[in-house]
Amino acid sequence: MSGLENIINHIESTATKTATDMLEKAKADAENIIASGKANAEENAAAITKQGEADAKGVRKRIESRADQNLKRYLLQAKQWEIDRTIAAALDKIQAMPDAAYFETILKMVDKYAPARDGKIRFSAEDLERIPKGFEARINEVLAGRATLTLSDEAVRINGGFVLDYGDIEENCSLDALAESSKEELQDKISQILFD
Repeated sequence: MSGLENIINHIESTATKTATDMLEKAKADAENIIASGKANAEENAAAITKQGEADAKGVRKRIESRADQNLKRYLLQAKQWEIDRTIAAALDKIQAMPDAAYFETILKMVDKYAPARDGKIRFSAEDLERIPKGFEARINEVLAGRATLTLSDEAVRINGGFVLDYGDIEENCSLDALAESSKEELQDKISQILFD
């Protein structure tokens, strides 16, 4: 072999080795890039899955919270309806009392609600028809001199109870008005009885 052949062989050998080394390095780099990409993809997939699960939990909590609020609102409405029904039934029961018992209740109401001021007491047409004789005198006995109320024959449109008329002022003591003004207190008491 001549020196030129040796140089050519050496160049070929070096070129082949360099090409092989470069190819192996390129393969290794490609495998590293693929492995890194795969790891990043798996990491991203895990993060997306985790975020999706967290979002799903948040949505579920909001849905459960909304459902719980709706349930509470419906229960409150049902309780309110039951309380209103109970109050209405109690008012109906008072109005349906026998005349003597009903007007005894009216006397107690006059004693409680009539201020120390002279005026008229007015009833519904139904109550005017069933007022016992001498009831005006009994009203004034109950008031014991602190005021005098005259029984008016002019009917008012109420369902039970009475209206105190002082000319410039009327005080509505109808059963409905008294129930409405005491509604919060009545609701609390009825709620305790019905739901506790």
